[in-house]
Amino acid sequence: MALIEVNFVSKQLLRTVTFTAVIPLDGLAKTTSPSDNKFKTLYLLHGSFGNHTDFISGTRIQKWADEHQLAVIMPAGENQFYIDKPKFSEYYGAFVAKELVEFTRDLFPLSTKKEDTYIAGLSMGEYGAIVNGLKYHDTFGAIGALSPGLILDDVLNQTALFDDIGIALPLCDYYLDGLDSVRGSDKDYYYLVDQLQQSGAEFPKLYMAIGKNDFLIEPVRTFNSYLNKHQIEVTYVEGEGQHDWDFWDTYLQKFIEWLALK
Repeated sequence: MALIEVNFVSKQLLRTVTFTAVIPLDGLAKTTSPSDNKFKTLYLLHGSFGNHTDFISGTRIQKWADEHQLAVIMPAGENQFYIDKPKFSEYYGAFVAKELVEFTRDLFPLSTKKEDTYIAGLSMGEYGAIVNGLKYHDTFGAIGALSPGLILDDVLNQTALFDDIGIALPLCDYYLDGLDSVRGSDKDYYYLVDQLQQSGAEFPKLYMAIGKNDFLIEPVRTFNSYLNKHQIEVTYVEGEGQHDWDFWDTYLQKFIEWLALK
């Protein structure tokens, strides 16, 4: 097992960026032919106030990567929701879903197959995983959503939940590159679902898990109902727990097992 921190200059973000990689190299030595030497890969996105080391300190991701021979790539997303912001020349969506994928495939022995490439995250990171997993559905074969931060309606309508979250409206306007243009854009997960369904393209496999005591549960239930109404297949779980690492550690393992990795 190799735990690696990488710094490189991102063309999408116009600066040096950092990511952590877990590569199960011991397993690679056991393969029997060159064609086997390509790891299935999970791109794993941290939540607000976090960084590229969060999953290493907060979960047993190294153990599961080793057990399932899974490469895991964890970028630093700052507090930017992993979306493109043309007004500021910051393309976090293109960074995680294109540039990072291409860079890591050049650097490590990773499979280039859609069915071997997954994106997941928690809270803010899961907002990024859902919108980029749907937008770049030709790249990602599965999306894992842990305590998804699906608060778009609450931000736009300034609900009580939005007040509880405590993010100032001007800051949300910055994070989303303009609140007046979010609806019906590639930052709108409802719009992306509609567009993908209308195109007839194959949806990535979708797994969503939320704690029964999580303050974000209502917008997640609403999104799950929307998927069911539109006959989009989703594995949806409400488990014991809240918005914390105990829940994420448990359900990150369940998501990886759900992928049925061999």
